[in-house]
Amino acid sequence: MRLVRVMCSGRVDLDFILRAFAKGQDGVFIGGCKLDECNYVTHGNYDTYANTHIAKKILEHIGLNPKRLRTEFMSGADGNLLADYTDDFSREIKEMGPIGTSEGLDAGQVKFNLAAARKLVPYLRLV
Repeated sequence: MRLVRVMCSGRVDLDFILRAFAKGQDGVFIGGCKLDECNYVTHGNYDTYANTHIAKKILEHIGLNPKRLRTEFMSGADGNLLADYTDDFSREIKEMGPIGTSEGLDAGQVKFNLAAARKLVPYLRLV
């Protein structure tokens, strides 16, 4: 597992999610502030929620299991929840195996599908 800290979960762009999968990550977990308890005026956690929803639809469309992406919302004091969520997610991802294998796709097809999906991201931002 590799942690990438950002100031707000809303800073995790749709392209970042797809890029992580394109670079071979088997799963992506995004932890954010509880909804309506954002530390910033922007309420970026709602952006995270929307980006995750779109990303899951894209993953499903290109033949990858959308359960490879998970978002959980918690407070900064919920370290125990973060540990539980990440342990559970890691276990799920290990059961699925490397990206594409449980979906019946070879590495080349996964890479091609994700590259095509990433080309659509600028157009999805307009919606």
